[in-house]
Amino acid sequence: MMASSPAVTRCRATCAPVHRSRGSMRAKTTARRAIQAASTEAAQATAEKEFNAYIARVNAAIEQALDKSVPMMYPERLHESMRYSLLAGGKRIRPALCLAACELVGGEMETAMPTACALEMIHTMSLIHDDLPSMDNDDFRRGKPTNHKVYGEEMAILAGDALLSHAFEYIGRETKGVSADKVVRVIVDVAKCVGSEGLVGGQVVDIDSEGAGPENVTIETLQYIHAHKTGALLEVSVTAGAILGGASEEQIGKLERYAQSIGLAFQVVDDILDCTQSSEQLGKTAGKDEAVGKATYPSLVGLEESRRIAADLIAKAKGELAGFDAEKVKPLIGLADYIANREN
Repeated sequence: MMASSPAVTRCRATCAPVHRSRGSMRAKTTARRAIQAASTEAAQATAEKEFNAYIARVNAAIEQALDKSVPMMYPERLHESMRYSLLAGGKRIRPALCLAACELVGGEMETAMPTACALEMIHTMSLIHDDLPSMDNDDFRRGKPTNHKVYGEEMAILAGDALLSHAFEYIGRETKGVSADKVVRVIVDVAKCVGSEGLVGGQVVDIDSEGAGPENVTIETLQYIHAHKTGALLEVSVTAGAILGGASEEQIGKLERYAQSIGLAFQVVDDILDCTQSSEQLGKTAGKDEAVGKATYPSLVGLEESRRIAADLIAKAKGELAGFDAEKVKPLIGLADYIANREN
């Protein structure tokens, strides 16, 4: 048997520990990553649990306030129609955003609750009118027959009209402990978000674009539709809460940009869900956008790119929350994540 050469002996003496050292380093790195992943997962689970508890508490208060905001009175059928859609459940994202923004800047939930209810009244009006035969002609909303299917088209139109006017009355009459100039500012901002520069304007461009086909609608036009038809009300939900809570102009600006991003993300996700979920999962008719030739993010840029855009918008929104109190900002972070991950 030949003896090992000095060079081989040196290599065995020096290289073997290096191999063992590298293997040990890889094992330590893998273990460290596993610990970090487990820690991140645990933190996410804790944050989700805290957010769910917050939403359960806030939504209970919102439901109670909404029930009181539109009492049954004469004419009974009108108020029954108003209450039917207003109290039909739903995610209550807009009032939750309003209350969370108010509390974030140091305000009390009770201060913003009338405006939170008013925003849900306006949102409900938009759904009632959107479902009409002359608009989207939908039979189901939130898993129930739409308002005009239950009360007739005439009553549905009037119920929506009544909710819209009642919303502004409710803000002006029920908001307490806030200066008149702030209340007026909120009313002006909410009115603007509903009219030709907001929700209604977005709906008009949406109607004009219907049937044109994705190839004839630009991404800029689609962004305009989403930012106005859906995003405007989400945006004012946040800024109104901030104004009522006593936010500085700098804080209002940050929250406005946060809301603009989540507002567009909300509709991008809505477009994705319309072509990936069933009617049972959505609680409304699925696939209607494609059926009527309506441009959507998936039809213009594809499903995966739409998901990337939504994720980027949520990340951008969260970036605007830097500098706020780490504990008080959690509800707005949770609402952004909810918008990104919702399934209906």
